[in-house]
Amino acid sequence: MLKSKSRWLVKDHSEAHSIEMQQKLNLPPIVSKLLANRGIHDIEEARDFLHGGEQPFHDPYLMLDMDKAVERVKRAIEYGEAILIFGDYDADGVSSTSTMMQTLLDLGAEAHFYIPNRFTEGYGPNENAFRWAAEEGFSLIITVDTGIAAVKEAGLAKELGMDLIITDHHEPGPQLPEALAILHPKREGSTYPFADLAGVGVAFKFAHALYGEFPEHLLDLAAIGTIADLVPLKGENRAIAKQGLAKLRTSKRPGIAALCKAANAQMNEITEETVGFAIAPRINAIGRLGDADPAVDLMLSQDMEESMAIAQEIDGINKERQNIVNEMTQEAVEMVETEFPLSSNSVLVIGKEGWNSGVVGIVASRLVEKFYRPVIVLSFDSEKGMAKGSARSIAGFDLFKNLSQCRELLPHFGGHPMAAGMTLELGNVGELRNRLNGYANEQLTEEDFIPLTELDASIRLEDVDIETIESLQMLAPFGMGNPKPKLLIEGVSISGMRKIGGNQDHLKLSLQKDVHTLDSIGFGMGEFADHISPLAELSVIGELSINEWNNIRKPQLFLKDLTVAHWQLFDMRGIKPFKRWFEKVPSQDRRIIAFNQGTIDRLPVGDYRDDLLLISSSEEAEANLQATKSIVLLDLPPAAEWLETVMRKAEPERVYAHFDHEEDHFFSTVPKREHFKWYYGFLLKRETFDLKKHGGQLAQHKGWSKETIEFMSKVFFELDFVTINNGLISVNPVKVKRDLEESITYRQKQEQYNLENELLYSSYQELKNWFDKKTEMVCNI
Repeated sequence: MLKSKSRWLVKDHSEAHSIEMQQKLNLPPIVSKLLANRGIHDIEEARDFLHGGEQPFHDPYLMLDMDKAVERVKRAIEYGEAILIFGDYDADGVSSTSTMMQTLLDLGAEAHFYIPNRFTEGYGPNENAFRWAAEEGFSLIITVDTGIAAVKEAGLAKELGMDLIITDHHEPGPQLPEALAILHPKREGSTYPFADLAGVGVAFKFAHALYGEFPEHLLDLAAIGTIADLVPLKGENRAIAKQGLAKLRTSKRPGIAALCKAANAQMNEITEETVGFAIAPRINAIGRLGDADPAVDLMLSQDMEESMAIAQEIDGINKERQNIVNEMTQEAVEMVETEFPLSSNSVLVIGKEGWNSGVVGIVASRLVEKFYRPVIVLSFDSEKGMAKGSARSIAGFDLFKNLSQCRELLPHFGGHPMAAGMTLELGNVGELRNRLNGYANEQLTEEDFIPLTELDASIRLEDVDIETIESLQMLAPFGMGNPKPKLLIEGVSISGMRKIGGNQDHLKLSLQKDVHTLDSIGFGMGEFADHISPLAELSVIGELSINEWNNIRKPQLFLKDLTVAHWQLFDMRGIKPFKRWFEKVPSQDRRIIAFNQGTIDRLPVGDYRDDLLLISSSEEAEANLQATKSIVLLDLPPAAEWLETVMRKAEPERVYAHFDHEEDHFFSTVPKREHFKWYYGFLLKRETFDLKKHGGQLAQHKGWSKETIEFMSKVFFELDFVTINNGLISVNPVKVKRDLEESITYRQKQEQYNLENELLYSSYQELKNWFDKKTEMVCNI
């Protein structure tokens, strides 16, 4: 048995709707299933999702205050007023800032941008920046991807005589800033048809209204921010991402080309994964470690040489960011394991002096992956007496809602149900930890702390082919709200398995069902190879892809998790040294079974005394064993019954059969009847025979072992054929003919011989069959 890392939940779907879409839209069965799983049941809705409707974008003037915002910007352009775009330092903020700058510059405005430094200013509008803007002569400030929580700063702008337009998508608080206009799809009273726009999505709608026509040339920027900010890729977001990715592949922006080159990404092959794992992390990196201004300069640059220089700088900063994240993550994991154990921390709130506040969000995400707890990672500043950090959550724990109950501890915070950022006084960190743990203990159950993997469908191995995999691309681009399909394949065997990678930390599996096969690879899953037996039947989950190599295209599965539902046998017979394989046996809930004291004395098992159990009889096994996940069989029992009792009482999920034995074991075969016949005839002729004095000579003469002579002598003694006195054998008159089977010694040795053949000298398949048969017999009894 091998348990999966997460709970698997195959999404329900309406079979009727699935079949209807399949027939009316001529879709592959897997695509219609996935559409139904995504809540798309209407034929027209499905057609729009797959192919895009005639007008996938809503009228920007449906957004509250859009008319006021457009009128004010046009007036500023008409009178030559200086406009300041106040952005944010992440990929969404940079994209929003670039979108707004491009729009205003195209319209002839005197426009400048300002992105706060996350280390010296923190997130969002701040008093010093607004006072600077007033001194510089700006009369209009437009925030992008920020500002919805800037109540105090909005009041200051009004006091300083500046108009403020806020464009944002973060969760609105109980009090909105007093601004000239607030463009936000989630404002109370808003009738805008789509509420899940990213920050750049709101800026894009503003740009649409300002231009008076659809700004197709800005779709590449809008796609970057939309994909990077992990908003649901449905509705307008899907349209922005899908059309924006097409625009990115042919983008004329030197900055995009330079960034792709730095990331070793092909522009004409850009997908949502290119944005999510190559472009966005580099844009984010520069704002995490310093000023984000160069990222905006890169997006707006018209010069290739300048763009290449900025892109190389950003790529170098990204490498530095990766090193910092790795180091901080290691420190954070050690802190959790030593100071904040999971047993008493439903929410992990950790921090340290000197941690880079620009990457705490990434570290928090990694801790969620490792420990599956809501996490807040803080950077402590003892001089200012403040802590600054980021939070990431798990399903069932709304971060924004729960942090809102701690507002008096958080002078600045904002975010979403699954992610948030905040600052607080160092003295309040403990109180925040205690409160959030209290809320979590009330809201979360034990099951909530087991990761949940939602699966889109269960498919058969024989149904996986190139055509099926290609059809899945009809659902792209994938992201939040429209995840890349994770599929379940049940009841497959293994035709090949090995660890790969420099550190042997990846898993390569060849899956098989009847004549059908599928190659699969699990990154970071190398350890599974030690816990899957050759004849295991697996269920696996993963993402399908096409592997192209030397112009050969083959289906492939990217493994995410796997499970074995039955008990497993691991053949460790003859593998030496002992510790070489024993280290792979899980240490939790295991028993090491020995049937002979000599084996314990011979093998290096001293370090595992607590797990060791010497079984001297079937009754002892019955009395001392209980259900155990793993058992290690160090040696052979003298009788099959002992082993059957061990299996029945332990009910193990895994059995590691070592069956250690000495090379000079008693004898390799049981003497045949002709051997007994010759030896008895020899004794009859001699009448007496000194076994101690002449046994070795006789064994050498016949090519037997001395132990064989001693064994046959003991059998004759038990059958009353001979008398043995201090090694001297005397033949008794035979009164009744007796069979060798009447000798206890003969029967025991015969059984031991058969047991050795069945357990020690059998193939893996034969050994597994023996265990299955005996276990089934025990269960039936």
